[in-house]
Amino acid sequence: MFARDIGIDLGTANVLIHVKGKGIVLDEPSVVAMDKNSGKVLEVGMAARRMVGRTPGNIEAIRPLKDGVIADFDVTEAMLRYFIGKINVKGMFSKPRILVCCPTNITKVEQKAIREAAEKAEVRKFT
Repeated sequence: MFARDIGIDLGTANVLIHVKGKGIVLDEPSVVAMDKNSGKVLEVGMAARRMVGRTPGNIEAIRPLKDGVIADFDVTEAMLRYFIGKINVKGMFSKPRILVCCPTNITKVEQKAIREAAEKAEVRKFT
C-alpha cells in the first residue's frame, strides 16, 4: 500500500484534512479534552467540544491553536496524531506525506513549531 498525500488546514476553530483523490475527509473542532491531573488526552475534536462546560473540575477543554499558530505544542501534536489516525491513511510500511497550511505572517519559530508537530505526528515528509 502506498502512502497518501494529505493537506491539513490547522485552523483556530476547526481542522480540515484533505486526502488526494478523496477530497475533504475531516472537518472537526480544534479542541482537546485533557485530564489536568495526569495530562492524559481524553477526547479530541467533536467529542471534546461536546465536553465543554459539562466536565468535572479535573478535565479541561483546550484549544491548542491561537490566531492560527500553535499555543500548546504537545496538545497540538496529540491532536494531529489523533486526526491522522482517524482518517486511516497510513500504510503498513509507509507514512503519509503532509502539507500544512499556516498564516503568512507567522515567525520562523512558529513555522518550526508547526513543522515539528507534524513530524512528531509520524508523517513521512513535510512540505
